[in-house]
Order: sequence, then structure tokens, then C-alpha cells
Amino acid sequence: MYEFKLPDMSCGHCVATITQTVANVDAEAKPLFDREAKILRVESEKGRDAFVAALTEEGYPPA
Repeated sequence: MYEFKLPDMSCGHCVATITQTVANVDAEAKPLFDREAKILRVESEKGRDAFVAALTEEGYPPA
């Protein structure tokens, strides 16, 4: 499982966008959110770097 700190995640729209971004990298991935702590956890077989690149491109670069 990967954990990402996403300082720019602040609302439900952000969560929806990030969920779609994760699905674009791995349709089988299971994203778990802690919106208050601005943390995304992703369970996936894909490499961490693929998620970092996709999140950054979408405007949610991990800290």
C-alpha cells in the first residue's frame, strides 16, 4: 500500500478527481482517503511512481 500526502486536496471535488486519476493508472486500485489529514492511501500492484506522476499532472503533487 502506498501513502501520499496531498496538501492541495481540500474538498469532495478533489476526492472525485483523485479517485478518477487513481483509476486511470490502475482500474483495480483501491483508494482510501483521510481528507482531514490530506492523505491518500492506494492499494495497487502498479508502481508508486506511476501514481506520483499522474497525481502531479492532475494538480495534486504529493508532498
